Amino acid sequence: MSVASEVPTEIAMGKEFPEYIALGSRLNGVPEVLTLGVRPNFYDYTAEERRLMLNAACIFYPSLNYAQYFTTIGKKIFPSVETYLYAGQKMKQTTLFNMLDIPHPKTKIYLKRQFDRIENEFSFPFIAKIPRASSRGRGVFKISGSDQLQKYLHMTKFAYIQEFLEHEKDLRVILINYQPILAYWRKIPQGDFRANLFQGGVIDFDDIPADALELASDFARKCNFNDVGLDLLQSNGKWYLIEANMQYGREALKKKNMVLKEIIREKLLTGTLLD
Repeated sequence: MSVASEVPTEIAMGKEFPEYIALGSRLNGVPEVLTLGVRPNFYDYTAEERRLMLNAACIFYPSLNYAQYFTTIGKKIFPSVETYLYAGQKMKQTTLFNMLDIPHPKTKIYLKRQFDRIENEFSFPFIAKIPRASSRGRGVFKISGSDQLQKYLHMTKFAYIQEFLEHEKDLRVILINYQPILAYWRKIPQGDFRANLFQGGVIDFDDIPADALELASDFARKCNFNDVGLDLLQSNGKWYLIEANMQYGREALKKKNMVLKEIIREKLLTGTLLD
């Protein structure tokens, strides 16, 4: 059944428009938001659905495809187009952080013809990542010698090399509209170097430093990431932004009995989501 057939008659007749439209399903069921679903072509939507989108005050979770178009024509969207453009793009994130002068571990990207420069420019151990396939801790390697480096280089056309900073835990901060809604330590399991929960990292909600939350909010604003999980690491008394995760996990939220959909709805109703 078409979503348009479920739209109230007075809306379908053009007498009023829903203030908020969503394409992605994250807000499905929220009464203040009409979810239409993501379709590959704009004209896959009915004329009425297209009219609803173009008259809405905000379009939520439009997907990368539509986020670009709506931003170009001046439609307000959530999350921001930058939140989509940099999702899963570690190389782009590094360049952005450097341009914005955000503290970030020494990181360089190498083309295949430049691979022989890596050992001259980084000391072992260092971190090597598969640039576009290293979510949930996968595709992330601690390189301790030349043999390990060669194995990694055979896996990728681009090398993403980052200095290794000694640490026992990192800090994940989840932010909605640049404001932290939850922060927690991710403790590294014994025998590993990754704190990611999918690799055995342990959640700890205790003693979250206020200065790190302030920095996370500042970093998110600078990058215009308004629905994001930022990973921060402290080394020698200095905080570093490691990466931004737009597909952040829900395990910590569940442990705190927090439902993201309800948090976003509350912010929407109180006027703190789109300000």
